[in-house]
Amino acid sequence: MPKSMIVSLQPDAVEAGANILRAGGNAVDAALACAFVQTVVDPMMCGIAGFGSMHLYLPEAGVHECIDFHGRVPAGATAEMWQDRVLGETEDGFGFVLEDALNDIGYQSITTPGTLKAFWEAHQRYGTTSWAALLQPAIEAASNGYVVTPGVYSYWTGAGLPGRVSVEDRLGYSPDGRAIYFDQRQVKPVGSIVRNPGMAETYGRIAAAGAEIFYSGDIARQIDADMRCNDALLSADDLADYTTERQDPLWGTYRGLRVATNHPPGGGIMIIEMLNILEHFDLKTMGHNSAEYIRTVAETMKIATADKDNHVGDPRFIDVPVERLTSQSYASEHASAISQGKKAHVERLQLSESPATTHLCTVDHSGNIVSMTHSLGMMSGVITPGMGFMYNGCMGVFDPRLGRAGSIAPGKSRFSSICPTILFDGEQPLLALGAPGGTQIAMGVLQVILNVLDFGMTPQQAVLAPRFSATSDAITVTARIPRYSYADLENDGYRFVRSAASYDIASVHAIGFTAAGEPAGGADIVYGAGMALAV
Repeated sequence: MPKSMIVSLQPDAVEAGANILRAGGNAVDAALACAFVQTVVDPMMCGIAGFGSMHLYLPEAGVHECIDFHGRVPAGATAEMWQDRVLGETEDGFGFVLEDALNDIGYQSITTPGTLKAFWEAHQRYGTTSWAALLQPAIEAASNGYVVTPGVYSYWTGAGLPGRVSVEDRLGYSPDGRAIYFDQRQVKPVGSIVRNPGMAETYGRIAAAGAEIFYSGDIARQIDADMRCNDALLSADDLADYTTERQDPLWGTYRGLRVATNHPPGGGIMIIEMLNILEHFDLKTMGHNSAEYIRTVAETMKIATADKDNHVGDPRFIDVPVERLTSQSYASEHASAISQGKKAHVERLQLSESPATTHLCTVDHSGNIVSMTHSLGMMSGVITPGMGFMYNGCMGVFDPRLGRAGSIAPGKSRFSSICPTILFDGEQPLLALGAPGGTQIAMGVLQVILNVLDFGMTPQQAVLAPRFSATSDAITVTARIPRYSYADLENDGYRFVRSAASYDIASVHAIGFTAAGEPAGGADIVYGAGMALAV
């Protein structure tokens, strides 16, 4: 019988999911238990008041779908509400700085969250373990405490995105945040124990009553009262009206394999577009991370980035040309241009995303697979008194100007690069993967796919191989790519930015499968502590 496996960024969360698998739970159960613990031990990366995308392949039940739970603009927002508050663009050319950072931190930065609703729906449809049992490891972690790891501390105290409020300031925005995460005036250091009794109590109530307590019950009323007192956009009506979106995956192909991923406003469309273009090239002959390989893949990344910036958003509000962007004829045109040495150009006017995201993959003995990415986006800093969890800050990724793909509109979701993806050889799963990492997610996922399929790497080798990215006209390379690899490209006018990090460009986590269905995990260490467990 094939083994079960779970892989993700946080060892405590991976262990919680593995324990569910050991007790006979299925992949959905394990994913949810893992995800709930993630919201406790890495609370700036994700939370029950966040957003994301869950890719489910459940062959025995005949189910293959994506549950998308993107944050939505509250009904109280208007398209023009921040037009006169713009002070300028952020330092890196992505996004806008508003007076009082209204879009970036605080109550007006919160969109209607979908995470808990999606978790509940997945459990009610496909779970086999009790809802309360799935929450129990998270409740224990919040109540008993967890250790601040070097990776978490580094993220909490890092400089953050240019022009954006720092993570440390977000942690300390609310009185509850300061009480939970600070010793005196300093963020708790590595090795400290963080206890969050408010979160433990809130999760206990959710464990007993289900997710509806959060969307239309007592917790919803507490949220609404706090929002009303602080001039928020979010209201009880927004929570009550929130619905997830369930749909079949967006499909593509690569070298005879089938690629299943998520729809816009998720980033799966970029994966399919890039694979379509790269299928025209013999990447293996070029050599991994050779000059010609970097040029070819980087140009492909630039093309997909420009198309995303110009055309991809919430399809309920704008016409996303999915068929054209994922067509073979479109890919052929761009492949020809790349072959001729033409250079694509990326306008740096779109909004950046926060890397504050996390991912998990799991498979059970029956071959059920879950690949899920969930996030808080920019993180609002807001914690309703006594409740312990932080809300997303996704209004920070909307464009305050009118007439743009990412402009503000009530009920609208914004593009996110998250792209939980599963590849198939016929009907046999071959690779399940995804990543956190903001705008770099699709670029990291792409390279791991290429590493496995074109270069024959194992999943673990594939996620640890050095990566690069081109989401602008510059190409960012990690420190483990030697300068001589791209010296000829610099001579040809390409601009390179050398990362100080050896491991960078998203944090991809993957499970590969042998022909017999045996899983092999690939855990990344970009954020410090990825882990895979087979049970």
